[in-house]
Amino acid sequence: MENVLRPLIVVGGAVVLTLLIGWATDLLLRKADARHSETPLWGLLRRGRVPYQLVLCAALLRGSYDQAELILEHRVAVGQVLTLVLIGSAAWLVVRIAGAVVESTYTRYARAHHDAARVRRVRTQVSLIMRVVTAIVGVMAVAAMLLTFPAMRAAGASLLASAGILGIVAGVAAQSTLANLFAGLQIAFGDMVRLGDTVVVDGEWGTVEEITLTFLTVRTWDERRITMPVSYFTSKPFENWSRGTPQMTGTVFWHLDHSAPIEPMREKLRDILRECPAWDGRDHGLVVTDSTPNTIQVRALVTAKDADDVWKVRVTVREQMITWLNAEHPYALPRVNTADAVLPPGGIVSAQDGAAAAANRRLHEPPRTGRG
Repeated sequence: MENVLRPLIVVGGAVVLTLLIGWATDLLLRKADARHSETPLWGLLRRGRVPYQLVLCAALLRGSYDQAELILEHRVAVGQVLTLVLIGSAAWLVVRIAGAVVESTYTRYARAHHDAARVRRVRTQVSLIMRVVTAIVGVMAVAAMLLTFPAMRAAGASLLASAGILGIVAGVAAQSTLANLFAGLQIAFGDMVRLGDTVVVDGEWGTVEEITLTFLTVRTWDERRITMPVSYFTSKPFENWSRGTPQMTGTVFWHLDHSAPIEPMREKLRDILRECPAWDGRDHGLVVTDSTPNTIQVRALVTAKDADDVWKVRVTVREQMITWLNAEHPYALPRVNTADAVLPPGGIVSAQDGAAAAANRRLHEPPRTGRG
């Protein structure tokens, strides 16, 4: 009976004690979250209750397993497994706690600051910091797990002796990876590009959707994803429309006839913009920027609060102005002139033009019926 009760008491007691401590901790976190609603830290810490309970259970079992006298022939193997579970769950708990602290800090910063550009910069830095913390904790956990094996401890001296050579070889082999890693840190803390920024890369414009330590993803206007190494943004020029202020100025061009009514077009532009909710009211204008023998180039200037709105204003102005010209001033639209050429004043023409005119008159004269 003792051989049955002892394992049940030890294992069952560890599990029950883990559940009780976990429940009590979660209850305290819920009360703290309700009492301090201005910070989400306590609510975010509740995400770590699963690794927290794993740490408690593994620690209790690891410390009391010898008293259970269960599976004595595999005592070393079971102790090794419990140690590995304890290390892994502890690393998991550290990552959850760090994530809760970082996310809580970012949330409080976003509430206190209304500058969207600064908030996006902090969000980019927070995201990359969490990835660095996760990578460091993961590497340390794996190293701690490996050192629990006697064979790995014995090989530690030889590994340290060859660390210099291995570091050189790894640095040469992973040159591009290390370049991207340092480029990611440079982007995070150099404020070059942030999550949510509108950028133009390789002729494609879109929004920065994800930044990691090695690559960056841009979501284009047609919902495609362009993935490129972060080193691209530290070695090549690119457009960042969200840098500084997101406000933008857009242009709309028309090629019209020389008789186009410029002043009525200016008035119509003002009417269109007043009815367009995407226009921010900062500026507008309409001027003739170029002329050719057949057409003139008219440019309208409009403003908006960001890249998306300036696109909406441009297409609205272009469509409604063309519709208005077609309905009210159709003569202003480009056309091919097919009328007879107007002779210059004074009747001065060249010999070739005179001969052509005479031939044209003879062609249209009625036939003669008599002599003379």
